[in-house]
Amino acid sequence: MTYLDRFLEPMAAVLSPEVAQRIVALRASPDVQSRADELARKANEGTLTPDESTEYKEFVEAVDILSIIQAKARRFLTQHGSRAS
Repeated sequence: MTYLDRFLEPMAAVLSPEVAQRIVALRASPDVQSRADELARKANEGTLTPDESTEYKEFVEAVDILSIIQAKARRFLTQHGSRAS
């Protein structure tokens, strides 16, 4: 378990099934996803500028954090007999 995971662990205590389901359903907006796809393509091609590299790292970190939060919400739903989306 990472420090971030441990830090977020108490979050489950304040979840309700409705909130947990909304967290599980969170997705990037189309414009954010489009920009992330562009940055990923440029990263794979090795053509990111320094500013784009910073932007892409921030996106990846945000996705990592959201993934941990969504995993906690899914676990909450499983433990409380609700269905995760």
